Amino acid sequence: MESTVASKLESLLKLQSLDSQLDEIKRVRGDLPEEVRDLEDEIAGYEVRVQKFDEEIQQLQDQIAGRKQAIKDSENLIRKYEEQQQNVRNNREFDAITKEIELQKLEIQISEKKIREALYQIDLKGQEISGTKQRLEERRKDLTTKNDELKVIVSESEEDERKLMGDREEAEKHIEPRLLMAYTRIRGNVRNGLAVVTVKRDACGGCFNTVPPQRQADIASQKKIIVCEHCGRILADVEHRIV
Repeated sequence: MESTVASKLESLLKLQSLDSQLDEIKRVRGDLPEEVRDLEDEIAGYEVRVQKFDEEIQQLQDQIAGRKQAIKDSENLIRKYEEQQQNVRNNREFDAITKEIELQKLEIQISEKKIREALYQIDLKGQEISGTKQRLEERRKDLTTKNDELKVIVSESEEDERKLMGDREEAEKHIEPRLLMAYTRIRGNVRNGLAVVTVKRDACGGCFNTVPPQRQADIASQKKIIVCEHCGRILADVEHRIV
């Protein structure tokens, strides 16, 4: 059997009441859930940054190790060339070996310069890591504090919230999908979350604009669903009809 307009409006009012109570629970929690999520994101960002610095330092250390090995190789070559100089047969061979020795000495100088540059970069990144870890530790402490605050608030209301959510699921079953979609859309478009209101003191209970007497009579008759011409909220009843 198709439900009457009056029963539809009654179901909508009940759903609105449940949602308003859930909204109040969220209001009491305030911005804490969002602050916790922001802190978690910030901490994750710092952790990624520290990991990136660690990887960059490891790369620099690998470069230093490679340069140190290159210096050893050049030193070995210099010793080898110096021995060969003792057995040259002419000036041309002597000059050729001398140039090779000079090249290896230049390679050593370049490697030493690169090592100094890498050590400087490691020092800078170490300072960055230190500062980032300090901020990371501070944010972790903030997160612990915020989480503790949130747990206290949630624990105080979670039983009520669970019951309200169950009641809400049951209430939704008694509302046709088209009306439920309209209700959800209106709730999303208004700041106070009130999609279904009553007329109080000749005014819309949502936007407080005056509702003309004839329109109030139509609303009170509950023969059709009427919305406020100013804010679009569903006008479910008139004050004197509220039990």
